[in-house]
Amino acid sequence: MSGQPVVCLAMVDAPPDERRERLAALFDAHEDRLYRLARRLTGTADQARDLVQETFLKAARSLRSVPIGLASEEAWLVRVLVNIRRDAWRRTAVRKRAAHVLRVPIASVATQESALIAKRAVWSALDVLPPSRRAIVIMHELEGLSPTAIASVLGVAVMTVRWHLSMGRRDLRRALQPFMGDRR
Repeated sequence: MSGQPVVCLAMVDAPPDERRERLAALFDAHEDRLYRLARRLTGTADQARDLVQETFLKAARSLRSVPIGLASEEAWLVRVLVNIRRDAWRRTAVRKRAAHVLRVPIASVATQESALIAKRAVWSALDVLPPSRRAIVIMHELEGLSPTAIASVLGVAVMTVRWHLSMGRRDLRRALQPFMGDRR
């Protein structure tokens, strides 16, 4: 048995000062590298700083999951940063598709009237879904929870969540058909 799991378990029971020191050490060792990567993945310096901040917040919440060792820590943090950015790209893509499907130009989505029309159409379509399916779709698409997190919250299998997401999206597409014009 290696000493690494014992060290990780010890960190769980460590006093808050030791956890803070561990997080500070992670930040000091990896912040520059993560910022450079984040800067390449985002459009602005502010977005890059936000991405690094979200990465370290995730590390703070899951400190026991961060492996011990400089290379392992960096790999874990980079993976978290990339996953956070990938989720943001997905959310942006979903918003663009929704704007396109609802035939609302992206530039005018910010206007109050267009936003209200789109919101009412989506919520009307969501009302068509059965309550459990609606909850899963809302948790995933609007709150950004992963299927695994939703399964954990609801106490169901991940495959069940994925099935409800698939069926919910199909049902939403049908319910939003009148807003889509001639598109399939």
